[in-house]
Amino acid sequence: MALTTKFSIKSLLQTGESEHNPLTLSDEQILDQIYTTHVHDHTDTKFDVDSLFILVENILKRSTHIVDNVVQGSQTSLEQLDDKIVQASFTSPLCALKQISSELSCKPPGEEVAHKTTLAILNKLSSYSWDAKAVLTLAAFALEYGEFWLLTQLQPTDLLAKSLAVLKRVPLLTKPVALQKYRQAIAEFNSLIKSTLQVIELLFELEKLTVYDTKHVAALTPAIEQIPIDVYWAIITVAAIATQIDALTTDSEHKQDLSHFGQKINITLSKLRKQITLSKQQIAEFEYYRKLRLLFQTPTEIMEVFKLLVFPVDAPQELFDGSSKTTVNIDVLKKKNLYLFISTLDITDEEIAVLRPVYDHIKTNNEYNIVWIPIVEEWNDTLGKKFEFLKAKMPWYVVQHFGSIAGFKFIKEEWQFKKKPMVVVLNPQAKIQHTNAFHLIQVWGLKAFPFTTSVQNIIDEEVNWVGSIITGVSPTVETWIKEDKYIFFYGGNDKDWIQQFTKYATALANDAALKEAKISIELFHVNKDDKNIFNRFWTGIESLFVTKVHKTVDVVTQQVQKMLSYKNETGWALLSKGSIVVLSGHGTTILKTVAEFEKWKEIVIKKGFEFSFKEYHQKIVSTTHRCSYLEIPNVAARLPETIQCPDCPRTMEIFISYKCCHNESTGNAIH
Repeated sequence: MALTTKFSIKSLLQTGESEHNPLTLSDEQILDQIYTTHVHDHTDTKFDVDSLFILVENILKRSTHIVDNVVQGSQTSLEQLDDKIVQASFTSPLCALKQISSELSCKPPGEEVAHKTTLAILNKLSSYSWDAKAVLTLAAFALEYGEFWLLTQLQPTDLLAKSLAVLKRVPLLTKPVALQKYRQAIAEFNSLIKSTLQVIELLFELEKLTVYDTKHVAALTPAIEQIPIDVYWAIITVAAIATQIDALTTDSEHKQDLSHFGQKINITLSKLRKQITLSKQQIAEFEYYRKLRLLFQTPTEIMEVFKLLVFPVDAPQELFDGSSKTTVNIDVLKKKNLYLFISTLDITDEEIAVLRPVYDHIKTNNEYNIVWIPIVEEWNDTLGKKFEFLKAKMPWYVVQHFGSIAGFKFIKEEWQFKKKPMVVVLNPQAKIQHTNAFHLIQVWGLKAFPFTTSVQNIIDEEVNWVGSIITGVSPTVETWIKEDKYIFFYGGNDKDWIQQFTKYATALANDAALKEAKISIELFHVNKDDKNIFNRFWTGIESLFVTKVHKTVDVVTQQVQKMLSYKNETGWALLSKGSIVVLSGHGTTILKTVAEFEKWKEIVIKKGFEFSFKEYHQKIVSTTHRCSYLEIPNVAARLPETIQCPDCPRTMEIFISYKCCHNESTGNAIH
């Protein structure tokens, strides 16, 4: 691992601080010193670290248990401790352990001495990995500590043990008088040994998690960067404990203060636990994400995939049946084509109504089901009531798990959920047939059933799109379309422009010469004040744009993009013949074309209305300059990197627009 430090010894000395007192050094300053001891190539010093740690763990758990018995005067059996088994091929790195042991032994007390001892050990272990450094140091200590307390158990009955105990000064620490004098100190370093063992155990656990890429498990990054510091504090704590034991067995007046090391080890323990817990959570999320993605790529029973996508572990796997108002098991989804209706609770009646014709069409068909998956990141009583209100409006199945959807991250990232309603279409093998058919349904209705991408590809060839946009807006207009009349759809933000266009367009429509030529022209104002008409019209335009945004640019795509660029302009108009677009234009050019009808009226008689209108309009456009703006709705789809201008061959510049209308009634949203 690469670590960057910001500290120099020179700057430390200039501040008057000791470069050997760890209690006055920052992590960066400690790193500056210990990292010079580290060689990154561990090829020549690999050994079975796991087996060594198992042995160390076995020794220290039994040793600290013996100490607890000695200190407390109890005789708790060691049989309750289960030793782990090491590999039969394991060979102890005894020489390395003895070298480390020599560094730990017979040192005077003090934080600076402990620091120098730690640096000396790290220099001896320069070519080992960080976890190996920690385990080797703890193993060297365990070799002495385990033997010391083993002798306390054997010396009463074993003459060899008794002699060895004298050499090890065991009686000086375990006689009743000495034990009474040092009981608290013994308990303190024994507790600190347990904590240090836990730190190294957690470092091992962390090391095993590093098989995951930090780009998938972000919590690993700070944890890995901190490993050298954690190893340092583990080793220096071992050095301090060894010094304390030496001081007690010689009955020295100079003792080692372990309280600072205890505080540091406990802080390290707490931090490691949090980092590992967070890392495991992120790993679980990553593994879940990977499993879910794999399932969607591999033929799998739809109910099993739905279960994994929606329900957290141990959550009730039930659905609310909106038709019978009862709770049912998710078995009802077996072998079905599913329309996953995904939305937040900020959904309008109009958006719910988009799926009603689909439900009516499939409710007697046993092959299809609609399921509403409400996306709520944090539930509360208010949202619970809102959910119940919305649920009552839906005749299809509803997920009523009051908690975060298990696959929320997948839905957000893979399916590009952006809080707007979406419909993901799945076949009975959980293969995705459409990542978001909501806009397809909204524009084309049942004509696009069963709303797969293959059906959309066929519909994309359809050039008669005006009728699909206007369906449900006005029965009168639908009749005009069926009668194949010319229709001026128009609107804008400027009332004066609206009045002017209405005046000149009405005069044009009522012109006697056109009437005589049986050219029937109707006007339909997409009035901003009529929210129902205005919203339905522009929602249809936006939905049609979404269905075509990633397709090869064709005539219809350009027509739709051009219309979308007019939405917030002063004025605009679209001329259609029935459901076929003849021409659309910005308010400036289209008003001038209509107002100057007398100048091109004669051409209509000779060449026809459509040809004459387009020819004169193009003449005006060619002498007029304006910028074309395209506000793209925040829809559940990956937006294209480039969009060709609907008015010229150039690629449009990219800007980001944020909008707040400060109108609570907009869109008839449910509150």
